[in-house]
Amino acid sequence: MNAAIIRSRSIGHFMEPLAKALRFHCPLLPYPKLIRTQPEEPVASDWSSPISNLLSRGGSWDSLSSSFGSTELTQSLVEKVLLDLKEPMDAKKALTFFHWACQFRKFQHGLKSYCLIVHILVRAGLLIHARALLESAIRKNSEAGNPNSLVVELLLITQEAVLPGPRVFDLLVQTYSKMRMVELAFDACRCLGDHGFNPSIISFNTLLHVAQKSDQNALAWMVFEYMIERRLYPNQTTVETMINAMCKEGALRKMMTVLDRIHGKRCAPGVIVNATLVFRMFEEGRAEEGMLLLKRMLQNNMVFDDVAYSLIIFSYCQMGKLDSAYESRNEMVGRGCNLNAFVYTSFISAHCKEGCIEEAARLMQEMQSMGLKPYEETYSYLIVGCTRIGRLEESLNYYERMLKDGFLPACDACNEMLGKLCEAGNVEKANEILTVLLDKGFIPNEETYLKLIDGYGENRNAQDILKIYYEMGHRGINPGLVVYASLVRNLCRCGMLKEAEKLLVAMGTKSLDPASCIYDALITGYCEKSNTKRGLYFYDEMIGKKLQPCPSSFILLVKRMLEDRSVRCKIEASEILKS
Repeated sequence: MNAAIIRSRSIGHFMEPLAKALRFHCPLLPYPKLIRTQPEEPVASDWSSPISNLLSRGGSWDSLSSSFGSTELTQSLVEKVLLDLKEPMDAKKALTFFHWACQFRKFQHGLKSYCLIVHILVRAGLLIHARALLESAIRKNSEAGNPNSLVVELLLITQEAVLPGPRVFDLLVQTYSKMRMVELAFDACRCLGDHGFNPSIISFNTLLHVAQKSDQNALAWMVFEYMIERRLYPNQTTVETMINAMCKEGALRKMMTVLDRIHGKRCAPGVIVNATLVFRMFEEGRAEEGMLLLKRMLQNNMVFDDVAYSLIIFSYCQMGKLDSAYESRNEMVGRGCNLNAFVYTSFISAHCKEGCIEEAARLMQEMQSMGLKPYEETYSYLIVGCTRIGRLEESLNYYERMLKDGFLPACDACNEMLGKLCEAGNVEKANEILTVLLDKGFIPNEETYLKLIDGYGENRNAQDILKIYYEMGHRGINPGLVVYASLVRNLCRCGMLKEAEKLLVAMGTKSLDPASCIYDALITGYCEKSNTKRGLYFYDEMIGKKLQPCPSSFILLVKRMLEDRSVRCKIEASEILKS
């Protein structure tokens, strides 16, 4: 026992310094508590591999549900699984997972997931499924109120991850077109073009066809122009579609006539369509763009040389750049092209606009000496040009020659000529000319009759003014506010105030609000007839409609009221002057 005690003391004696040293260097640590923790939720990559492996081994919908029915689906997890199954041989498995997540798990796929699965399906050639999902994505994006460009932008962003090729973008344009979202389809084309992707000719033809069928011809021409800008040239289907568009808008006959005058014989449909595009651009005032496009067409033999040069000259004449027009004419002749009636008419038009009638007349003689025949526009330009500078006799001379050649003047040219005749006090001559033209099939407009109404008003011929009004109704021309104002004003000048009032009532039945000038005419007319009471009635009605009389009619009304012997009129006149 003593030995045991000795050993114990010796051990204690040995351990005591060690314990002191440990306490000095290492602080005493508390015992750790036992804490129950939940296992961390696996990230997307932790779940994506098991799901992908299950599907790769032929896993079915049921096996997905039993194995991952309680797994929380996130956008990143779904996208990771789809990318794991992006190869063509796994495309149907990716589609199975996409539908399982949506239908069994009620998961709301994001637009990016739609774009990924569409890329995968297109790469595998499963275009029917891809189109159906693309339609869903487009509707989903539209219902969410997102920018329309988001679909094409996400397809571009996700394209590198799947590498399906450009077919997916053709599918997008065709899907938009078949959903009759033609404007969005064109926006997609331009966005893709900005990123270096050109849709195929089939996609453009689909877009053109739907636009033409939907009566969006202006959009169809914009698409056609964009195609040529992108150096994607039309085929037979494209040309046929654009010819149909021209027929719908009534432009085919006009353009065929223009090209016949230029080329001398009927041009192929492709040339007609190409020339029409450039002609439209020139008429819209986009001359520089049109010339650039025309030169590209010329380089690719899409138009004839004489057609191209004639259209260029037309454009320069429209802009008033006669020096450039003559340079192009000389170049045209130098290349062996013959001048034509269209070119001469373009020059005649430009000179008439500048008031150079002598030069325009000289060109007219020159073209006739070359055996070229002037046509409607040629004569109409000369009629307007002569009329505007006061050479009425020459204008009438061109009118007579025009009728002899079997042509009728344009409505604007006729109105200019009739207006000048009426201003010169020769309204009967103007009426005779209109009668002859009407018998030959001329179709007048409101302004035509307006010229005659003002002409008869100058002559104080109320009966013929009313005849013109009734003739307009007989021909189905509904007078507008300007014509009614002229009718009322001129009838009041003729003293036919009751007839003028009837026209005021007729305006009310047509929901036309009388202008101030109409009331001014009635007030002035009644004051001149010394019917101050009736003049005051129309003044009150005018003020009630918040219209202001002109100074002359107002002063005349007040003057007549002050001249009136009745005290009441003088009081009212004083009140009007105070107001």
